Amino acid sequence: MPDTPTSDFSAQSPLHSHRYRQRRDRLARALITAGGIGVLLAVLAIGVFLAVEVLPLFLPFSSTAPELELSALWQAQPYADGLEYRWLPYRLDEGEAAYVSLVPLAWGTLEAAAWALVLAVPLALGAAIHSSLYMSRPLRARIKPTLELMEAMPGVVLGFIAGLVLGPWVEQHLAIALTTVLLLPLGVIVLAGVRRCLPSRWRLVLSLRWASLWLIPWLIALVWLAHWLAPLVEGWWFGGDLRLWVETQLGWDVEARNALILGLAMGFAVMPGIYALAEEALVDVPRDLSDGAQAMGATRWQTLTRVVLPVAWPGIFSAVMIGAGRAVGETMIVLMASGNTALMNGNPLDGLRSLAASIAIELPEAGPDGIHYRLLLLAALALFLFTFLVNTLAELVRTRLRQRFRMLRSDS
Repeated sequence: MPDTPTSDFSAQSPLHSHRYRQRRDRLARALITAGGIGVLLAVLAIGVFLAVEVLPLFLPFSSTAPELELSALWQAQPYADGLEYRWLPYRLDEGEAAYVSLVPLAWGTLEAAAWALVLAVPLALGAAIHSSLYMSRPLRARIKPTLELMEAMPGVVLGFIAGLVLGPWVEQHLAIALTTVLLLPLGVIVLAGVRRCLPSRWRLVLSLRWASLWLIPWLIALVWLAHWLAPLVEGWWFGGDLRLWVETQLGWDVEARNALILGLAMGFAVMPGIYALAEEALVDVPRDLSDGAQAMGATRWQTLTRVVLPVAWPGIFSAVMIGAGRAVGETMIVLMASGNTALMNGNPLDGLRSLAASIAIELPEAGPDGIHYRLLLLAALALFLFTFLVNTLAELVRTRLRQRFRMLRSDS
């Protein structure tokens, strides 16, 4: 008789434990589902709020319709002696002619994102290819987390460095900056050609598995060489003053805060995200494909270009699109490094102004329910739709990549 309660408890204990785990799993699933639905509803609410606030601009019976012609948002307006795209919203409060074209703001947004991607995409994809296919595992285990942590650097810090340190320095040393930009990739190509001509034992010493380490002294030497060559190049080809030559021969104004400096800072900001996603896409390519290609006699470069990259292309495209979405929506770096001049020209050494920067600068001073206020919300709606579409496209491409991997694994 004394043994009965103990045996009953031991028999019921696994059942109670199983039911407890089931209840806990149901609660966790419910919380995760509620959180996901909450995020979707919040995003939808933001879009609906912006659309409702912007709608009076397009209603013929609205009080704003007699004061503003909507064609002014995208068409050039008479300014001085010609037609120009201008963003001068303060004229609305002064009762003067409205110059509220969103075209120069959209141009500045796309120009800043384009220069950022020009810098970030080649470097991020090169780093992802090297770390996933060439780099040794111990070195990759240390460098990869460091590169991913770069994404946590605040944009205000990058904007401060670009706008107050790098921009004025480049303005004063334009020849050194140009020589460095041209010499670095050329020097790396020359070193790669020299390495191919070295004996096999030297190529083993300069292994690609450790290229990220032995390239550092060479890059430092190239930067020093650029500083030494810059005065000679400026004297030979540009009459001793590159900035004056650019202003007189090309007709470009040289500003300390310009599109190139902004692209450099924004490229540094979006580069870690592109690298992380692209590297993940390359690592997820089934190893059997690359091993099989090399077993058939393909070189490592042929395996990369004809096997690995085509399979990983959807994931790489997704990484680039997500980086573009972040570049378009970046605010603090644009505020501090662009000059905030709403100009529409092809001069990369001149300033620009983006939609996000205009919203951040002007929204605190715009009167509630006024035309200026609704125009800024229209710019916010355009940014919202663009980033939403870009991120949606990137996610669809990533889903396609996962399906392709499942098919490849099932076939193998």
